[in-house]
Amino acid sequence: MDLPAIDPLIGIGVAVSTAITDAVYVFFNAAVSERRRVAAASWSSIWYLLSAFAVISYTSNWAYVAFAAVGAWIGGFLSITVLNRLVPLRKP
Repeated sequence: MDLPAIDPLIGIGVAVSTAITDAVYVFFNAAVSERRRVAAASWSSIWYLLSAFAVISYTSNWAYVAFAAVGAWIGGFLSITVLNRLVPLRKP
């Protein structure tokens, strides 16, 4: 089985795009949880715009899915780190 050719710049672009997309998704969910309509709608539209690059890239070459997975992990981890610093978890 031959591995597909990978352009390193597109791979990095997919990872970065997915990291940012995942972070935006976390902020979207935070806005929904707080019932902030304008913020939730804004984060949602940004989320879809950012995901377009990654989706188009890895649907044309399955190898970029690995870059998307790495980016998603980084985005989720960093966004929760930022949220924890901005709004510490409330303890009853």
